[in-house]
Amino acid sequence: MSTSPEHTHFGERQVRLDEKQGLVDAVFHKVADRYDVMNDLMSFGLHRVWKDILAAKVHPSVSRPFAHLDVAGGTGDVAFRIARAGGRETRVTVADINANMLRVGADRARKRGLAERVTFVEANAEELPFNDGEFDAYTIAFGIRNVPRIERALAEAFRVLRRGGRFLCLEFSHVDLPVLDRAYDAYSFAAIPAMGKVVAGDGASYRYLVESIRKFPSAELFADMIADAGFSRVDAMKLSGGVVAIHSGWKL
Repeated sequence: MSTSPEHTHFGERQVRLDEKQGLVDAVFHKVADRYDVMNDLMSFGLHRVWKDILAAKVHPSVSRPFAHLDVAGGTGDVAFRIARAGGRETRVTVADINANMLRVGADRARKRGLAERVTFVEANAEELPFNDGEFDAYTIAFGIRNVPRIERALAEAFRVLRRGGRFLCLEFSHVDLPVLDRAYDAYSFAAIPAMGKVVAGDGASYRYLVESIRKFPSAELFADMIADAGFSRVDAMKLSGGVVAIHSGWKL
């Protein structure tokens, strides 16, 4: 189903661009408290491995100040990995549009003794409240597909990175193995919403999340979008048979 310039996808539905953010917010308000539990169940724990690989690619400095921005990372999963990998002068800012997700993340940061090094800011990926060239690296994990105007989010990522800074995006992709793709589709549309209903009390939100994966561009098309935003040396690394991909680009 194609979309007009004023419309976009919300799962299988076509909605106005100005409606999507509110609809996405409602989904994450509902699932915030059980979000990490569901990630473990849905991915059989693989999301932890994928995030470890993402954080390793950031490679924060252990000897000098390093400013990192993690967008749509409300519960802190990626931010905590990067803070621990860096030195004492590594600072991570988590920007998320959803206050409930940020609340969960800030509470987790306090429990882990990372509250002084990880800051949580309510912000829209399309209009970040940060200065030009403020960050050494930018990550977004499983969040870019929920942004109404992906091109704007990529432009903002480019703006807030310093010259030599790196953009990294971990996102669901398109399975490219013939047998696995059918099994993955069957599992996604049957098991995940049912799991969401039992564990999080909300099957509909998890059906949207599955549908949103299917509407997201292929790894190759998304790489082109990143290059169009101004990034250089863009590449995509597919993991787990194409279930997810890590995209990378540099601001040179």
